[in-house]
Amino acid sequence: MEEVIKSKGAFNEIGDIGVIWVMDEAIKLGFYNGNPEWANLGQGEPEVGEMKGAPERIKEFVIEPEDDRYGPLNGMLALRTAIADHYNRLYRKDKASKYTADNVSIAMGGRLALTRIFSIIGSIRLGFKVPEYPAYKDLLNCRLDRIIPVCIPSKEENNYSLPPFEFTESITKYDLDAFLLSNPCNPTGHVIKGEELNEYVKIATEQNCTLIIDEVYSHFIYENGKPANAPVSSAEFIDDVNSDPVLIVDALTKSFRYPGWRLAWILGPRHIVEDLGRAASGIDGGPSVPIQRAALKLFEPERADAETRALREVFSRKQNMMLNSLRENGMICLADANSTFYIWADISQLHPPLNNSDNFFKEALKYKVITVPGNMFDIHPGKQKKDAEFNQYVRFSFGPEEENLKMGLERISELIKSYS
Repeated sequence: MEEVIKSKGAFNEIGDIGVIWVMDEAIKLGFYNGNPEWANLGQGEPEVGEMKGAPERIKEFVIEPEDDRYGPLNGMLALRTAIADHYNRLYRKDKASKYTADNVSIAMGGRLALTRIFSIIGSIRLGFKVPEYPAYKDLLNCRLDRIIPVCIPSKEENNYSLPPFEFTESITKYDLDAFLLSNPCNPTGHVIKGEELNEYVKIATEQNCTLIIDEVYSHFIYENGKPANAPVSSAEFIDDVNSDPVLIVDALTKSFRYPGWRLAWILGPRHIVEDLGRAASGIDGGPSVPIQRAALKLFEPERADAETRALREVFSRKQNMMLNSLRENGMICLADANSTFYIWADISQLHPPLNNSDNFFKEALKYKVITVPGNMFDIHPGKQKKDAEFNQYVRFSFGPEEENLKMGLERISELIKSYS
């Protein structure tokens, strides 16, 4: 599962890591997307079909003649304006400083959005904590000539998050120029919100430490086993959208349930967005115009609110189903897993060999269930750790439709009983 880089003529041979490796292992055994015989509790994909209470899914759209031309590098004006209005409506109604199209850069997927960001970053020290999203390692490994990744220790008792005072201490102690994190967190499901998130934004601004915050799960928010009333975003706490050093990354992938559209956006100060557009010229050439035009409908206020309300209702129910099942089977789950569609489960109390995440993953595959070993989230760009941490954890996804999820949980129960 470790990344392998070997010379192959003029090219490096790059090995799979993280969820890509997990999916490849399942594919070898007959898995494919949509295979009804399998339960994919591993990959980070939400159910994409019709959902109770949600608007009807978009099944077709018209391509206008002008859509066949090259589009603007940062995205079409209409969609950038719609995204800016979306954030102002949800988070900045009473703020004097509002987002405009000039604060929005559109890219074909979250990884590409981050690639643009990292391409314009200078020689800096960038902080991150673990466990964290494995793709960050891939993205940073390509930029180690300029970016020095600094891993900040986090504690289990803090749900592997950094309280604001530790965030401040980390910036000072490690002389950080920027900090990268997913919030809500993939894989733990912990969410920094309210006054704590406000403190993060204030600290970043006061310390002049750019906060790169991945908010792709911003609408998957729950409270005490029930759907929350609203999403969470650092956009609520930014004072001046053109001066505060905060870059927000989000996408249609999760909260709007259109991962195949590969459409994401970056919100940030105007001068940074301008540079992101220039970077797009050399990286990707700008986003697809037809997909952008189709996406405009998704940001209509009534439609967007109906989609995300339904999402929280349905996914909150699925979260409870998974939590109850995993706990009944002897796993320990974080008490405040209040976001995303993941459960970060401690399997250390299971009978051997299932108390090791690699073994659990391999055994679950025999039952046609995909999970993700916890050590995948122990990311250290530029380094190879012989003994990865989090081997006592497994990340489970409750992204699939309820019946498929139920099937997967029943098979997990069968697996655990077979070793008891």
